[in-house]
Amino acid sequence: MIYLDYAATHPMTPEALAAYAAAAALPGNPASIHAAGQAARERLEEGRARVAAALGVDPRTLLANSGGTEGDNHVLLGVTRAWQEVHERPGHLITTPTEHSAVLAPARALAAQGWAVTWLTPDASGRYDPAELAGALRPDTALVSIHYANNELGTVQDTSALAALAAQAGVPYHTDAVQAPGVLPVNLPAWGVSYASFSAHKWGGPRGVGFLYVARGADLPPLTLGGGQEGGRRPGTQDTAGVYAAGVALTHAEAAREATFAHLTALRERFVAAVQTIPGLRVNHAPEGSPKVASVTLPGADGEALLMNLDMLGIAASAGSACSAGTMQPSHVLTAIGLSEADARATLRFSFGAATTPAEVDAAAQALTQAAAWSRS
Repeated sequence: MIYLDYAATHPMTPEALAAYAAAAALPGNPASIHAAGQAARERLEEGRARVAAALGVDPRTLLANSGGTEGDNHVLLGVTRAWQEVHERPGHLITTPTEHSAVLAPARALAAQGWAVTWLTPDASGRYDPAELAGALRPDTALVSIHYANNELGTVQDTSALAALAAQAGVPYHTDAVQAPGVLPVNLPAWGVSYASFSAHKWGGPRGVGFLYVARGADLPPLTLGGGQEGGRRPGTQDTAGVYAAGVALTHAEAAREATFAHLTALRERFVAAVQTIPGLRVNHAPEGSPKVASVTLPGADGEALLMNLDMLGIAASAGSACSAGTMQPSHVLTAIGLSEADARATLRFSFGAATTPAEVDAAAQALTQAAAWSRS
């Protein structure tokens, strides 16, 4: 099997697996005051410190959680709830139609509760104009949530410019930056964001572990109650082994980030050049976006059949976000940038990692050519 679904999950690296095993062998609860508990606490905090160093922030600004979905929900639901408690009425939220479902779902839930939601308009590559955001801000805007790098197109936003506009209006800014670490530069202080969500399994750490950046002074009440862990903002026993392994994985990923970026850029260019011979094929991703992702549409083909054919040929790819897989619905990201539902269903995402080889990319391009012929026959 040639694995080209790194945007869905990055296989755990050998370093992360070894770190996880070492920390998992510790018997203590990191909240306990005895020696066993404190040994676990040391590993937990070392993992957090490693992640913080890679992201350029104070470790105390990072909440350990279960991943990007929890982080996104925590911010959207927590910040808006706090705002509504103060103002005693629903307010206004600004977000985009190309967000991950972990942002879309709580935004729609808030709309059903009476919140006004402004959905910004993407251009053909999925980018957002800061001028539109400036015009959308209102006195009752409680939060702006716009992703940094899109998970289906690889489109990268000008987060610094967007966050600065929100800050000028006194509005907190959240970004889902799950797809960035290890591939794209992340500088949270320079961005000036209030909140940022991350998932360890996107950079070679374990699944089910993540981090939520909460800038100093940013308000964020807990969504669950019952303990004092994570400063009371995210109660529950922390995953010591997961956090430690996540930190080790990110240390290695960030050390190799520039080399990885160059490697992925070459791989994507090679892949796109090889599949251009397929009749009618269109490329959706922006060349200046994250090189991790290649999105291609084969009009007239059936996406599900394409994936099945690719799987039989030994290629693991996807039709979009793994969190939306199995829904049989066209990608909301692709329809938002103007693709028809039929073309959205005929679109595949190939995503690459540092371990992907040119030979694997060549094999995938050949397999896609064959799968397209089968699907259209």
